[in-house]
Amino acid sequence: MLNAVLHIFPHTLRVLLSALPQDVQAGVEEVRVRESRPLEISWGDGYAFVDDRGKPVTQEEMAYKPTKQDCHTLLEMLTNHSMYTHEEELRRGYITIAGGHRVGLAGRTVLDQGDVKQIRDVSSFNIRIAREVQGVGRQVLPHLFDPYRRSVHHTLVISPPQQGKTTLIRDLARLISRGEWGAGGLNTSGKKVGVVDERSELAACDKGVPRFDLGPRTDVMDGCPKAEGMMMMIRSLSPDVLIVDEIGRPEDAAAIHEAVHTGIRIVATAHGADYEDVRLRPVLKQLLEEGVFTRYVILHRRKGAPASFRILDRLGQPLELNPMTKG
Repeated sequence: MLNAVLHIFPHTLRVLLSALPQDVQAGVEEVRVRESRPLEISWGDGYAFVDDRGKPVTQEEMAYKPTKQDCHTLLEMLTNHSMYTHEEELRRGYITIAGGHRVGLAGRTVLDQGDVKQIRDVSSFNIRIAREVQGVGRQVLPHLFDPYRRSVHHTLVISPPQQGKTTLIRDLARLISRGEWGAGGLNTSGKKVGVVDERSELAACDKGVPRFDLGPRTDVMDGCPKAEGMMMMIRSLSPDVLIVDEIGRPEDAAAIHEAVHTGIRIVATAHGADYEDVRLRPVLKQLLEEGVFTRYVILHRRKGAPASFRILDRLGQPLELNPMTKG
């Protein structure tokens, strides 16, 4: 999968990353480029540095350290030599490139009346490689099916970063759109799905057309702020199910309330270690206390083991799952 993003790197870094063993390249999830600090790759719970021959090493003193020119060239390539056209993304601290791969940025911020206007002197890059993994939602979706509504429960997927939230809801969109509910919803047809893809990660749109398979009845609002995108979907596209990644702002909660009160089902994600962790965040705490979500999916990835999940009900109590479906 590293091959999918090699083209964005300056020649020096591209040569080093291309020299990594093929099995390492296949498992890489992130590449971190930091000026004058070790070039780093990571996967699951592991990481390594890359030396000047393209070999993974554990000692930082052996690692290749990207230069100021490496970082400058990388930023130029990410922005297609036009910082101005990516001004809004730079202000938010990331750039999304073709294929849904997101590049996080850090450096010196420029403020305007206390708000971040842009990031200058970018010295850190985190290239996150997007993966489309079809089928990961098949074990989860039957437990989210609401037989009374013949649709999905209002669902919040919870996990720390890099645990598979985006991959899961991408596949849920595909399955719900196709009507592949599993045994519990065998005779239920596919639903109209609306995806609000603020960071262009869920669908990996190219000029508005999804490059990932989100199903035949799915519409995508690409590059649009979540709250505004949800309201636009509600007003103009009449989705049965709205899917949105990483909620947490007051305006997100207001849009979710609007959707719920119009009969639209919600599938969303939030950062957190578990249910109790999410309850500490004021906006999410309000949604939880109001009982907006009737299912919670808690994702976990353990080193050397497949990803696992727990399903909680409206009150945050575990649902009894068939051991064969836990993953």
